[in-house]
Amino acid sequence: MSEAMQQVITGIKDNRERFEAFCLSLSEEESIRAVPDSTWVVKDFAAHLGTLDTTLTKYLENVIAGGQVDMTKTADGAPFDLDAWNDEEVAERREWSMERVFEEARVNRARLIETMDRLTDEQASRNMHFSDPKRGAADFPLKLFLTGWTQHDPIHAADMMKALPERASDAALQAWFANPFVTGYQTAMQG
Repeated sequence: MSEAMQQVITGIKDNRERFEAFCLSLSEEESIRAVPDSTWVVKDFAAHLGTLDTTLTKYLENVIAGGQVDMTKTADGAPFDLDAWNDEEVAERREWSMERVFEEARVNRARLIETMDRLTDEQASRNMHFSDPKRGAADFPLKLFLTGWTQHDPIHAADMMKALPERASDAALQAWFANPFVTGYQTAMQG
């Protein structure tokens, strides 16, 4: 296995454990609060993170098979709108309990990790293309993208906190959010 992928796998496992514990600590009332500057409620971010692994798994399977990653297209080459896809997946799960969201997320994450485990260093070094209206467009090595991916859970936990101001003083959460990926993303999304 690629050394870079081992670091990514360790990072996503740790962050998912923390994210799941955080989400499962929320009351039902907290989990359905509207998140300011978003069309989602708090629980929707958990659904998003639980389902997005399926898309990344398909892209990585394509890389293993000799293909490239272009996030403007599906793994099969059709045009792909990540935000529209995310909204559809989240809407389908809006009425689910947080426990059910994580039951699905655990299965999806296990499959993603199995796929990452098969990536070689050469495959992880390939360039990918990322483009969408919120984040712009760029080409960069897959392993760099995946290094950022390890912070996806705390990035969205920080988004969720916008609806949970009473939890803002939690020292463990503050420490979890205090890294350049999380703070950089939050700053970028604020314009």
